[in-house]
Amino acid sequence: MSVSTGDPTDGELEIVEVETAGVDDDGTAVIDDVVVAVDKDGTIVASDETVIVATGEGGVVIDETISVVGDDGELHILEEEITVVEAGEAE
Repeated sequence: MSVSTGDPTDGELEIVEVETAGVDDDGTAVIDDVVVAVDKDGTIVASDETVIVATGEGGVVIDETISVVGDDGELHILEEEITVVEAGEAE
C-alpha cells in the first residue's frame, strides 16, 4: 500500500506492517505490531509499534510508541503511551 504525502516532489511513502505473536508455557500472550512508513529509497521515516502482553491470569499491558526520523537520521520517540490493567480490575 502506498500513501501520497501530498507533495508531488517528495514521492510516495510505502506503509509496511509486521505482526508477530506468541504464547509461553504460563499462558502469557505477546503480540507485537509494527507499522513503518518507508520512503522511495527504502529508508524508514516513521514507525508505530504496539506491544500487547496478556497474562494467563487476565492482566494486560499495552505499550504504543510512535517515532519519527529527526534531522540526524535517527528515529526519535514522538509519543509513548503505556496502559496497564491488572487481573480483576476490569470486572
